Amino acid sequence: MSSPVTREARRLWNSAKFIYGERGLRWLVGDTIDLASSYITYPFRSAGVASRTFEIGGRRLHYVCHHYNRAWRNERSVELALAFDFLERQQGRLLLEVGNVLSHYRSDLHHDVLDKYERSPNVLNEDIVDFEPAVPYEAVLSISTLEHVGWDERPREPDKVLRAYHQLRKILAEGGAMLVTCPLGQNPHLDRYVAEQALDFPERHYLLRVSKDNEWREVGLDEVRGARYHEPFRNANALFVGVV
Repeated sequence: MSSPVTREARRLWNSAKFIYGERGLRWLVGDTIDLASSYITYPFRSAGVASRTFEIGGRRLHYVCHHYNRAWRNERSVELALAFDFLERQQGRLLLEVGNVLSHYRSDLHHDVLDKYERSPNVLNEDIVDFEPAVPYEAVLSISTLEHVGWDERPREPDKVLRAYHQLRKILAEGGAMLVTCPLGQNPHLDRYVAEQALDFPERHYLLRVSKDNEWREVGLDEVRGARYHEPFRNANALFVGVV
């Protein structure tokens, strides 16, 4: 049986193994200290974060504040704001989430979830590039997932993320809505597709982190070209947001 506690423990263990393998013991120790300090300071700083807003596409949203995965102090604070706003506007529609993300932040969600790797109740463990639902979805949502497709898999497949995008468009019903967010600077192939506008969403937005205390500002494509993950700030420093 899976519970929030066991899922969090499993996530932290997998994250630790990944950090150690990719960056070594020194980075792992630093990340562990940062994680502990984040949980300690969360009760004192969370209220201030939740009161702030950011603007995207002419709409103003509140940052979302949550302790899980240090969401109150990284890109999740804006991604969750976008996702929850999207869910609110898609109520009553047949909706698919690609990548099991939102269940870690809210327990009142009942939409379909597709995730190739994460074993969790009510999650379909299929690869998005092969997924063929019985009927098209009226809404599709994906938060920080596309950057892993074809990159954090072995063997790596540079074009798989583009195939995943086309499959998302394919399973979306005519007149349906879609929201996709992904950090830049993690998957160089995705970064190139974004720069070349190969992910041809009708609406494309770019968010740039502009301060240490996690402020984000909407900018043009040129301002996020060459964005790096973990530089200058921890986690994502630029986000791509695609909207249908």
